[in-house]
Amino acid sequence: MTPLPMLRGRALAPGDAVALVAPASPFAPEIVEAGRVELARLGYTAVHDDSLFARDGYVAGTPEVRAEAFMRAWRDPRVAALVAVRGGYGSVQMLPHLDADALRRSPKLLVGYSDLTALTAWLTCHARITALHGPMVDQRLGAGPAGYDEASFRRLVAGETDVVLAPPGLRTVRPGEAAGSLYGGTLTQLTASLGTPYRFDPPDGSVLFLEDVNERPYRLDRMLTQLDQAGILARASALVFGEMRGCDEPGGRPAAADVIGAVAARARGPVLTGFPSGHTTGPCWSLPLGVRVRVAAGARPAVVVEEAVVD
Repeated sequence: MTPLPMLRGRALAPGDAVALVAPASPFAPEIVEAGRVELARLGYTAVHDDSLFARDGYVAGTPEVRAEAFMRAWRDPRVAALVAVRGGYGSVQMLPHLDADALRRSPKLLVGYSDLTALTAWLTCHARITALHGPMVDQRLGAGPAGYDEASFRRLVAGETDVVLAPPGLRTVRPGEAAGSLYGGTLTQLTASLGTPYRFDPPDGSVLFLEDVNERPYRLDRMLTQLDQAGILARASALVFGEMRGCDEPGGRPAAADVIGAVAARARGPVLTGFPSGHTTGPCWSLPLGVRVRVAAGARPAVVVEEAVVD
């Protein structure tokens, strides 16, 4: 079966409306206000409806309420992009209530990470719409420039190409160079999707970005083994790992780096680690999902964005 063509939302421009959405856990109103202020500083207008503050136990409203709000924001012609307020848990509950055909009729950019991986992986692999693994409001946009890398965010949402992303701390594990469309996100969410209709299903030749937080090395090994046994790692032309914050044993050994090194030894192409997107110790960098990137793993490692994530 021929895959659907990948669609892109439009590039953000000064004055555009950005919808704040709550696919996962609830939050305090002041978090939303902090995000509104930062988006205004960037030149955008934050909008949302009253359901943003809904609460149903440990999630931000029932799956139906969250999905309906998501679809309303997506269909709104004034809205240029959707940004999640926070992760936590619950995005996966929305998937049966989303209309992929309606989303494709008016493609837009969704920005988020962590629990939002359930949505961004489905959007890129199944609905075939690009997304941005980048800052949410809570602790990121809401914290101002200290919470996220403003340059990578601005350049990618504006639709720039040939963007060289070479953050400090990025390291080469297996040298080489490869290119392909970038897919991935938080490892826990990707592996949890396997065996469902919404499974993580990147094409052959893709570049995989994998990150997580506070997962001990044996848990990382278990999830990477699951991706391996599902045939997904074998499809990757290159692997890019995140910082893997808090993923070492308390004594330091074994460490996340040991697990990544074992995977790299079996990898088909180059492997980088330490890319600070998602659960990072410092500012969260942005990465485009669903578009072609080039991985340069050498003395000066970098991820080069060759295609725009938005039109």
